[in-house]
Amino acid sequence: MRGEFRKLWIGQLVSASGSAVTTVALPLVAVVNLQASAVQMGALSALTIAPHLVFGLLAGVWVDRWSLRRVLIWTDVGRLLLLGSVPAAAALGWLRIEQLYVVAVLTGLLALLSDTASQTMLPRLVPREDLMRANSAALLNLNLASTLGPSAAGFLVQVLTAPFAILVDAASYVVSTVAAYLIREPARAPAQPRSEVRLSAGLRVLFGDRMLAPLVVSAGVAAMSGAMQGPLIVLFLVRELHKSAAFVGLTLTTFGAAAVAGTFFATAWCRRVGLGRSYLSGVFMASLTGVALFTGKTALILLGQVFAGIGMALFAVPQRTLRQSLAPPQLLGQVTASWRTLVIGGQTVGAAASGVLATALQIRPTLLIATAGMLAGLAVAAVSPLRGLRDLPEEARSMSPH
Repeated sequence: MRGEFRKLWIGQLVSASGSAVTTVALPLVAVVNLQASAVQMGALSALTIAPHLVFGLLAGVWVDRWSLRRVLIWTDVGRLLLLGSVPAAAALGWLRIEQLYVVAVLTGLLALLSDTASQTMLPRLVPREDLMRANSAALLNLNLASTLGPSAAGFLVQVLTAPFAILVDAASYVVSTVAAYLIREPARAPAQPRSEVRLSAGLRVLFGDRMLAPLVVSAGVAAMSGAMQGPLIVLFLVRELHKSAAFVGLTLTTFGAAAVAGTFFATAWCRRVGLGRSYLSGVFMASLTGVALFTGKTALILLGQVFAGIGMALFAVPQRTLRQSLAPPQLLGQVTASWRTLVIGGQTVGAAASGVLATALQIRPTLLIATAGMLAGLAVAAVSPLRGLRDLPEEARSMSPH
């Protein structure tokens, strides 16, 4: 099935690259073409995230009941049409902010379904012994897109204007649709009868497993703290340390490049030190960003970004692999969706708290709180059975969501 995974990987790489363009271009359409207000921009940003929080648990139920291949195909077709409507409306002079709201909500929902389906399908396409390598490759897609995408988006917006830069993303879904169509989906474990399906099934699996429970709590706390820290890094560099815009760009690029590099040796590191210690070392390295910022030293700030980028890969690969290995196959979609709901929910809370705390306490204390929060997430995992976990546990057996 390695050939089938390659098709999935190519499709996801192309679509992730296109999505990175839209992440920059869609807000620019609102600002430049529609002169959106700050309130409208906030609403547009919130509507992109809202489907993950509102439909997260339900999406897992849907994915576990539907053909994964069909979910990938139809979510790609849907995003092709939705994103293609933006340049079409702009060319005709019909573009309105309300259309961007609809596009943001519906593409967010389709992305939720697609991401859940692709993570659920991945362990069905590769042998168990190759699962870590497959997750490293999947993370490489995301890191490459998030690192190179914004620069490409800026160039495309400059050359084509923002609405037509989105056309590049729409076109990317043609490639990913074809790739998904060509996948031969392997047989799945029988789904739970409809009468037995519970929205809480994924949560019950996560918090009922001695390994997954501390892992999801640790990841949720660390994600919330990281999201609290993220928006303040640029502010701290510019206002507190008086760094130039060029240096700010260099720090962000350094982080992205390190994250890409980390995916290449994350699997080897997991096998050398064990899954549990790889996760712990990754979270610890990611938490060093705040410490490096406080030094104010240029070299140490950049080194902190290197550690944070590599750390992200070192903790992401084992946590994905463990979730896919320990969740019962027939409930993997719900487990994945529940995980995403908790983690993205935590990131939303952290990002919102960031501005409130920075206003009330100033930037430095807020960064200190965020760093302490990441270390608290590390401590949760460090005192759990995860610390001594070296290899993948035995395959999960089928179980009821009750």
